[in-house]
Amino acid sequence: MGICASSPSMTKRNGSIMNLPVTKVAMVIQMTGKLQEFRQPITAGEILVQNPGFFICSSEAMNVNSLVPQLVKDEILQLGQLYFLMPVSKLQTPLSLQDMCALAVKASTTLNDYCIRRPLAEYYGFRWVGS
Repeated sequence: MGICASSPSMTKRNGSIMNLPVTKVAMVIQMTGKLQEFRQPITAGEILVQNPGFFICSSEAMNVNSLVPQLVKDEILQLGQLYFLMPVSKLQTPLSLQDMCALAVKASTTLNDYCIRRPLAEYYGFRWVGS
């Protein structure tokens, strides 16, 4: 989907380039654009307890003109992967090209904002919480 990926980060400090540690997280984007990140293993069911009427799908499993596959409740979200929290009403409707494009824009916008606003301090142990 053309979004920020987990890879070694590099930054310039005092004229020299240094590597920053990157922590892999599982990211869940809500339809509101809110981003949740999980650094520890978590099941889909644990997230859905707080989100009745929704399901979780992997961004990698979505295809145009196909039904959106939901994760089963005991499936563990994989670190480094992107997921969407979608209303159950979307389960019975094939994903159109327009839907897929809207999700790609939502992911791109949310993750771009996340990558820009997240302070460098997070790499040194501080936690950033997205909007």
